[in-house]
Amino acid sequence: MKLVFAGTPQVAVPSLTLLASSGHEIAAVVTRTDAALGRKRVLTPSPVAAAADALGLPVIKANRLDATATQAITDLGADLGVIVAYGGLVREPLLSAPRLGWINLHFSLLPRWRGAAPVQRAIMAGDTETGAAVFQLVAELDAGAVFAQITTPIGRHATAGILLESLSRSGAELLAGVVDRLAAGTIAAVEQTGEVTLAPKLSLDDARIDWTLPAERIHAIIRGVTPEPGAFTEIGGARLKLHDVAPAHGQPRLAPGHLNEIDKRVLIGTGTEPLELIAVQPAGKTAMKAIDWWRGVAATEVIAS
Repeated sequence: MKLVFAGTPQVAVPSLTLLASSGHEIAAVVTRTDAALGRKRVLTPSPVAAAADALGLPVIKANRLDATATQAITDLGADLGVIVAYGGLVREPLLSAPRLGWINLHFSLLPRWRGAAPVQRAIMAGDTETGAAVFQLVAELDAGAVFAQITTPIGRHATAGILLESLSRSGAELLAGVVDRLAAGTIAAVEQTGEVTLAPKLSLDDARIDWTLPAERIHAIIRGVTPEPGAFTEIGGARLKLHDVAPAHGQPRLAPGHLNEIDKRVLIGTGTEPLELIAVQPAGKTAMKAIDWWRGVAATEVIAS
């Protein structure tokens, strides 16, 4: 089949790479425009744009699929549109432009966690499993009938970054299989059933830690917002990023937000048992071991807020 592929971040690259090596033709790759990154704000192509360039594929850069982008994609005469984390909405008439419409690889077990941050929200909610689903794109958010899905456990220490990287690879294989079966006419989609939950994009408020919550809940939130936007707390009015924490089973309780060193471990109080700070990043500095940061604080006890 002739395909048009739409995607932007690194998690979409394995799908593009695998489809490019298949027997199908990728007529064009649609991705968001170059973004200003780093302290020097250098305009940088998206990971998908860079991958498409390396593969020698034509690229259409657009942050919105407006009339101009819609016409350019429609003129390709694609049999199928494939979308993986593009970051923009596909509306009519573009939604119906390819002969078979559009399919979407989504990193959740639909209808649970429809939206922009499904893996992050699953971890933050304490889910024990998640997965990936390939569904028919419709006007309603992530509501289309599902062609296929896979399930994967969520490890107790897995971060959103680690889990997304794994799902990007297994999801790519799932997606490629669906494309092959659509070409052969041997697959049909099944309507979603079950409770719908939403996974809105993460904000900075999602990453600010409330130390009165139970330790298990805080641990899940920190893993869910790692690496982006990155968990943080404030100490003395200065932000401290939390790169890695772990449960501190068997340690004496501390008041929520209170820190102390016990047996060369930096512990912080929560609503239940303490957590151990393993790696942190003070404002204006690079990430470091928590014990090294602590010894530079010059205090026997510090309170986080």
